Formats: sequence, structure tokens, C-alpha cells
Amino acid sequence: MRITSRLSIAAALILSGGLVAACGGGGSAGTSSEAAPESSTSSSSSSEASSSSEAMESSEAAPAADGLLGQILETGTLRVATDPAYPPQSSYDEGTGEWQGFDIDVATEIATRMGVVVSWETPSWDVLTAGNWNDRWDVSVGSMSITDERAQVLDFSVPYYFTPAGLAVQDGSDITSMDQLSGKRIGVCGACTYEFYLNRTLAIPGFAFEFLVPEDVEIVTYDTDSTAIQDLKLGRVDAVMSAVPTLEEAIKKGKEIRLLGDPVFLEPLAVAADKSSSLSVDSLVAELNRIITEMHDDGTLTELSMKWYGIDITRGPGA
Repeated sequence: MRITSRLSIAAALILSGGLVAACGGGGSAGTSSEAAPESSTSSSSSSEASSSSEAMESSEAAPAADGLLGQILETGTLRVATDPAYPPQSSYDEGTGEWQGFDIDVATEIATRMGVVVSWETPSWDVLTAGNWNDRWDVSVGSMSITDERAQVLDFSVPYYFTPAGLAVQDGSDITSMDQLSGKRIGVCGACTYEFYLNRTLAIPGFAFEFLVPEDVEIVTYDTDSTAIQDLKLGRVDAVMSAVPTLEEAIKKGKEIRLLGDPVFLEPLAVAADKSSSLSVDSLVAELNRIITEMHDDGTLTELSMKWYGIDITRGPGA
């Protein structure tokens, strides 16, 4: 199942001619403020990522440290909002007090290259995407898709990766094709791109989507993808839509579900900052763009993608 799924993702990347995605996960994904403490600090970066000293050898000059970036550098802390229940992108282990996942490694490496440490925050997904953060955190590194609606209240970095979105059904379900979802209940994270896709309102600048899921499905929204997947296992919904890596991770951990066909759409995912911040985020976004571009160029993002997904989903079309 794992190998087949990876081949399906790779085929989608090659054939789509567009970018790949999660709510991002992609993605796409809801968050739960109860699954982790409101704030915790980490100074470590992924052992597989390039060292910050090597990274800073980039010939491109760092932006002026004013506004919110200046505050981050002065305090020595980057406050990152992410999801504690969205593996393999991000998850928090209450037993060990440790964070892990692709987004966690990416955020930690960004902070390392800034010369600061991370303080983790866990707001709900709808709060994140609504903007007006009231300076409670600095950025979101949580597989967030760049949509027209979100771009009205948030500023986005260049994409750091691209994730396929797909659907899953119970392992014993008689549903074998998308058309059989007509009239069925589909679980999805609320206020995320998957809900927009099912509502046929998804709009990402520069991309057109083919809506493969029937229009008459009943959409059931959840705070997180993990909760939706649990309800699928219990038979409370007929299918779930999420990032393919998240669905694969659930299968790997013993959830009796299976992927339904190939990924249905692909989307770019980026770091987000709040337009309404009391301090300007312009230099911060410029610094994020510099660091993420550097991480693409030196192979760090590819290494992290291979570590967490087994394939490289950090490159855009034509790469």
C-alpha cells in the first residue's frame, strides 16, 4: 500500500502540470489547542538539515531587520503556530513533551538560520486562517495553502513544499470510485482547502482545478483531520478528504482505511504571517523567502521530504 501510494503521488506530480499540496495541508489541516501546551521552546534543528553556518554563506544578503523581524531577532525567539495532531507534518507527544514532523523540522531550520529558537503555539486552524492574530504568534508553519481568500488577511512566503490531496474510505467499504461518493458523508477539516474543494470554491492564484468529487456529497467538518479519520474508522462518515501523507500515516498506524484512487488536486504550501500585525511583516516575509529559497537550493527541503515522506515533494512543476 505504501509503495503504491508513493507511485501514485509521483505520477500525479508528473502528469498534473500544476503544483502539489496539503492543507495543508496542506495543507491543510485543522489544529487542536488541547493536544499540546500553548507554548514550548526548542533550539534544535533536524540532524539531516544543513547547518546554519553553511546556510548563511548564501551570497544573497539578508533583509534589513526592522518591524516584526527586528523584534524576533532581538528576543531570540520565533513564535511558530502549528498543529499538534497532524502527522507526519506535525505532532506533539504529551508523554515525552517532544514535537516531530516535516513542518516541525522546517520551522526549526528556519529559526536556526535566523539565529533564534522556536516557541510553539497551537491555535485552531480557523483562527489561523482568519488572520488578525493580535500578535500572539509570529508565523504559521503548518502546511497552509495559498488561497485568494487567505491572501486578503495573510502574507505568504514562497512555497516550501507541495502536497497531494486525496480521499480515503473504510478498508471494507464497497466504494471504489469517486462517482460512488454521490450522496455520501465526507469528513474534512473545517475552513481548510479540502472543504473549499468539496464546496467547489477553492481558488489558488495561477491554478485551475478539476472537481472530481460529486456535488451532492454531505460535508462534515472537524477541528482536525485526525478526528475526521477516527470518525471514518468508526463508520460515522463514508469517506475523508485530507493530505495523502496524512492518510498514509493513519494507515501505517493501523487505521483500517484505504486510499480511494489517485490524488484529486495539488496545491502550494507556504509559511504565513499576519497582515494586521502591529509591526510590519515585510522584512520578515523577505527573510522567509530568502531562507526557504536557500533551503530549496542547498537540498535541505529535499532531505526533510525524503525523511518524512519517502519522496521529494518540495519541487514545483518543471523541476
